[in-house]
Amino acid sequence: MKSASRQTLVLSRILIAVSLACTVVSGQNPRTHSHGFDGIWNSATATPLERPRDLKDKPFFTPEEAARWERQVAENNEERLPPPGAKSAGTGTYNTVYREFGTRTVKTLRTSIVTDPPDGRIPALTPPAAELKRRRAEGQRNPASAEETGLQDQCLAFATAGPPMLPYSYNSNYQIVETDAAVVVHVEMIHDARIIHVDGRRHLSPEIRRWMGDSIGRWEGNTLVVDTTNFNDAGGFYGDAGGNFGWDRSLHLIERFSRFDADTLLYQFEIDDPTAFTQRWKGELTMVRSNSRIYEYACHEANYSLANMLRRCRRSERSLQPGECDDGRKVAGVLRS
Repeated sequence: MKSASRQTLVLSRILIAVSLACTVVSGQNPRTHSHGFDGIWNSATATPLERPRDLKDKPFFTPEEAARWERQVAENNEERLPPPGAKSAGTGTYNTVYREFGTRTVKTLRTSIVTDPPDGRIPALTPPAAELKRRRAEGQRNPASAEETGLQDQCLAFATAGPPMLPYSYNSNYQIVETDAAVVVHVEMIHDARIIHVDGRRHLSPEIRRWMGDSIGRWEGNTLVVDTTNFNDAGGFYGDAGGNFGWDRSLHLIERFSRFDADTLLYQFEIDDPTAFTQRWKGELTMVRSNSRIYEYACHEANYSLANMLRRCRRSERSLQPGECDDGRKVAGVLRS
């Protein structure tokens, strides 16, 4: 019996191997058509999210103006030593070795990522959203717990993942994998893998909420159109998460992915969130193909900064001395600690 079972196992393995070989030879695979999105893409750019106010009536650079802007951005991002005689240089932050500042404007030569409203600025918040932002900003100045720190400090959400996916000063990298059933966007920071279903399914029940929402895609020619709903309330405020604009349960997002040229993706998005913003707004940017690899971004690994920030706030409260965590509520802070 043991010999027969062993022979059966060996035969089964041979049949599986032959079947796989035939599949490869015949060209059968899970994807029957590629739209050229597979690969690693980088969105770092010298183009700002919002248009500088002195460029309010200028939606596009000329090539010469774009070159001047790029030189100015490079100069602004240069490493600078503290001035002579400075009493304190501060604790510092990442230097330029760790940064990945974009050196080029987007290939469309736009003067801002925001394209609508026409002034290139994010619309004003609604009064309730503005009040939420004010309360969250107060809490961050003197956090009573980890829940009052920024979403990026809690390793929960970041601007690069969004959605919409906005560039940052480092780790603005994405790996896209395309199949017939789904398009997967692996975001380097902070480790998110976003699945965009393109198999005709409907959105999840409204009772199910996610940090990055529920994304359903469809193809319009070679353009991937993505409809995303079912966002959670985020627990953040508008302007948190490394410059992200913030969101709530009402956010409805439309994104479009298309090829700008052989090595460039054009990424466009439309924001409809009536409980957060006083009007809809749109944006677009370009991503360039990268030959580099994406490595694991282990956000919470050795995340001693979060505990140290809270420890510093509690010490400041006990001493009743003004400090970075003090927001004028010293007595209340002592009662909380």
